[in-house]
Amino acid sequence: MPATATTEALPDIATENRTGTRADLDPGYLVICWDDPVNLMDYVTHVFQTVFGWNRQKAERHMLEVHKLGKSVLARESLEKAEFYVHQLQKYTLHATLERDVK
Repeated sequence: MPATATTEALPDIATENRTGTRADLDPGYLVICWDDPVNLMDYVTHVFQTVFGWNRQKAERHMLEVHKLGKSVLARESLEKAEFYVHQLQKYTLHATLERDVK
């Protein structure tokens, strides 16, 4: 009896090469602090240092943007992290919101 050859069919597995990062796909969310007539400038600077871990110079620069321009974009983050920062700022009675980055 002659031996029969069996053929083995292997699946065609294509690998997908991804380039870039997740940040390239997700436009991100902006954390914005708005001016209000209640909180003092030193207090706002202190809150920025506490929430974001910034040095005094960076915190003061953003505080002055809020004071002079009416708002300052504090961070560009994922939705979850942006929500976290907004809640932290609101906990300190600052008027903070988030909006989707249009980039």
